[in-house]
Amino acid sequence: MDSAAIDRFEASRGRLASLAYRLLGSAADAEDAVQDAFPHWQAADRERIEVPEAWLTRVVTNLCLDRLRSARARHERAVGEWLPEPLLEGDPMLGPADTFEQRESVSLAVLILMERLSPVERAAYVLREAFSYPHVEIAGILGITETASQQHVHRARRRVAAERRGGEVDPASARRIVEEFLAAAASGRTERLVALLTADATAISDGAGLASRPLRYETAERVASFVRAGFKPTPAKRRLAGGSPAFHIAPVNGSPAVVAVIDDRVVGAVAFDLSDGRIASLHGIAATDRLARLNQVWGHRAPEEPAAHAW
Repeated sequence: MDSAAIDRFEASRGRLASLAYRLLGSAADAEDAVQDAFPHWQAADRERIEVPEAWLTRVVTNLCLDRLRSARARHERAVGEWLPEPLLEGDPMLGPADTFEQRESVSLAVLILMERLSPVERAAYVLREAFSYPHVEIAGILGITETASQQHVHRARRRVAAERRGGEVDPASARRIVEEFLAAAASGRTERLVALLTADATAISDGAGLASRPLRYETAERVASFVRAGFKPTPAKRRLAGGSPAFHIAPVNGSPAVVAVIDDRVVGAVAFDLSDGRIASLHGIAATDRLARLNQVWGHRAPEEPAAHAW
């Protein structure tokens, strides 16, 4: 393969990785899918490929669909038993973020909701919402009719909208709410937390990888109790985490979030969905294998001073 062909593939790598991440919810799996596309590009009759970007998009999309349809993936990603890998603001794998639809399609909440879609619905939704592909091109990528593409996107939009919590909020307001959340969590008084939550708030946690499946809490009172228990200082928590964490406020997957750091190592992240000035849902991820990419990006930035300390 000549250098021009390699350069063309590498020029598309970032966009392809962003696509694969939205489809798979895992940075590691997304990187593998893009790398798996390279032998296909290498073996192809590139002289006959009129639009390399479209060709590579089709290959990566279908490699991701194969992963989503595999027996192993169906077992691991059963609804309610899987959480996506969080990405820090500035990570190129987050991809396009010019429109609300593009930003929303990569939020942890929507990545979880997309698990309820069929693989083809998920692919059609991502290609349309995040990358603005016309239905005629989506049809070609997925090997379906244009009408089928329209139907898949319509069903996906309806299902995501029906269960979507929260919405966009300006950064200043989001930061204020997160700061109030940290103060309330450290206060020892759950009523302060309840006041910040919507009545039907939900919380989902991976249990730091110690639980067999994600933990889910519903109603403001139960979520507040869960949060307070997590922030309550104990020697056992310090031993398990390897120290006392500093809490930074930084967007994760386009949502306001708290990032817990010990000795420049990210040990957890909590992302929030806000609605009408309150927290509608939060997603906590602390399993080491889900924080690898976030840690990698965190190590290359100069974070601001912590907003709070705990334990």
